[in-house]
Amino acid sequence: MQKISIEALARQQLEAAIGSANGRAADTVYGGHEKVLRQTVMAMTAGTRLSEHLNPGDATVFVLQGCVNLRAGTESWQGKPGDLLIVPPGLHSLDAEEDSTFLFTVAKYRD
Repeated sequence: MQKISIEALARQQLEAAIGSANGRAADTVYGGHEKVLRQTVMAMTAGTRLSEHLNPGDATVFVLQGCVNLRAGTESWQGKPGDLLIVPPGLHSLDAEEDSTFLFTVAKYRD
């Protein structure tokens, strides 16, 4: 059994993102390349963008703090604390409107 404070980890990652040249920081709390399920606490400073990339599998973004926009094609979904955004299949990007933290969860497709 392992217990992790997602809120404490989110605070740490936001501090790291603020001190980072690219305005981002992340720490995987469960899973990894060898597992199907992966959960990562991510932080982005206001104005930071994760450029367009392919969805690696079934994925969600659970917003812990701040405000983010998930974009796919011409559609956009805003997420605020407590919102769960379902990442659509295909290309998408994520923008931080404010300093933000979120729990990114993905179940990767197996080959």
